[in-house]
Amino acid sequence: MMKTGMLWFDNDPHTDLAVKISRAADYYQKKYGCKPNLCYVHPSMVQPQLVKTSGVEIRPNQMVLPNHLWLGVLSA
Repeated sequence: MMKTGMLWFDNDPHTDLAVKISRAADYYQKKYGCKPNLCYVHPSMVQPQLVKTSGVEIRPNQMVLPNHLWLGVLSA
């Protein structure tokens, strides 16, 4: 479970979800000094063939609004 994270908004319809997550993960790493390994997205954004990208696991979560990514580090 991830207790805290960074919310990222990206509504560009021409950018692939993997690219959006990669950009957000790069920003997260620069800002917080560690690489995120978990990203929650709205179920409508889930791509069946994409479960992990750039070392970040992608999970659907109804509480995350469409076009938003909630990135963070999975806590034990």
